[in-house]
Amino acid sequence: MKMKQKTLNDELLELEAKYCSWGDTVHYVEKPTIFKRAQGSYLYDKDGVEYLDLQMWYSAASFGYKNERLNNALTAQVDRLPQLACQYLHEEKVRLAASLAQRIERTFEEKGRIHFNVGGSSAIEDSLKLVRNHTGRNLVFAFMGGYHGRTLAASAITSSFRYREKFGHFGDRAFFVPFPYCFRCPYDKKRESCSLYCVKQFERLFETEYYSIVNKKTKACEFVAFYIEPVQGTGGYIIPPYEYFSELKKIIDAYNILLVDDEIQMGFFRTGKFWAIEHFNVTPDIIVFGKALTNGLNPLSGIWAKEELISPDVFPPGSTHSTFSSNTLGTAVGLEVMKLIEDENFATDVPKNGKYFISRLKRLQKKYSQIGDVDGIGLALRVEMCQKDGYTPNKELTDTMVEIGLSGKLTSGGKNRGLILDVGGYYKNVFTLAPSFYITEKEIDLGVALFEEALLKAIRQS
Repeated sequence: MKMKQKTLNDELLELEAKYCSWGDTVHYVEKPTIFKRAQGSYLYDKDGVEYLDLQMWYSAASFGYKNERLNNALTAQVDRLPQLACQYLHEEKVRLAASLAQRIERTFEEKGRIHFNVGGSSAIEDSLKLVRNHTGRNLVFAFMGGYHGRTLAASAITSSFRYREKFGHFGDRAFFVPFPYCFRCPYDKKRESCSLYCVKQFERLFETEYYSIVNKKTKACEFVAFYIEPVQGTGGYIIPPYEYFSELKKIIDAYNILLVDDEIQMGFFRTGKFWAIEHFNVTPDIIVFGKALTNGLNPLSGIWAKEELISPDVFPPGSTHSTFSSNTLGTAVGLEVMKLIEDENFATDVPKNGKYFISRLKRLQKKYSQIGDVDGIGLALRVEMCQKDGYTPNKELTDTMVEIGLSGKLTSGGKNRGLILDVGGYYKNVFTLAPSFYITEKEIDLGVALFEEALLKAIRQS
């Protein structure tokens, strides 16, 4: 009997199973797909099967895979100034920092400075140093459902205990406040009639010293910052009521609590505005950013902070350090991203494409009771999968759809295709869709058709 020949894919998966750590989020499906190339909104496996990507690397590749303009900026810098120690200056760092700071000054009428690092978690760590340096204290508020990273300090302000469970006691973990998740209100209220009950519940914490938050005689608060995602990312692309943050800001301002805005996933026009917080009419004290700044081509993240928090007089050289911070390749691509944003019309195109995408998803929702909630802002879209009652979380259906999409055997559009979906949400039953900003209506139609095909197959398997 002839032995089945081992394929390259099998060989790679065997090597991966033996030599690669499984601690870096790959193994959410039983047999990971190995991809060979990318272009626009698509990934391609070794057989050339086309996978429509509706999550674009958690929004890191917002401007499309293999974006020619951004790739050219990277390769030009490789030829010109590929490496430079971060204690020296280069033009792209200075111009990128100026471009970001000037845009923020125009938007919020606040002067500030830019501080670079490599990844989102590292930038969160730097922001925590800023907060502690300014206040002399280390306790902060954060939201249930919030995600700020998996380094130790970032895990302390990320609500999931799963990320902390194996790594000892976190004595400075955040005080986690319920997020206004209106589809599953933690207070069992209705959005149209609750009068922001959740804000009032937070405000009650400041009524008496016996709630452990504040000294009513001095108005000194033990908690010195509130870390927010204006639209929760890993939590399931949850969009709060538009007046929520302005009411919250009144409370924290009264007690000199800093507002730290985590824009790592939603920044750079994912929601249709440069920063997601712009939708909510408040000014943050610190902004943390990353991901789409370099379209995923080279790691670069950073923070903006108000001048009084970050001026050299109070945050001097050496306050933080990372070997690859403000690296030449990342800053060159980041500067080109800023120029690209100036040349394009994302403020119009992203909301327009998002509106069309949501209209198609809502049409699908009417056909299938398993789609409990559809919502979105710009091209940050959510589809919450449920049991037939339209409410009870259905993680099993969600997981099955992911595996079907990764099989590369969907046939909508007349040939074998795959569909790349990302799962988030408190119950891991929410598809968080973050397509390329350049996605076309034809590709949106294809995405919805592939999604429906995967849903029907998953229902039949359940």
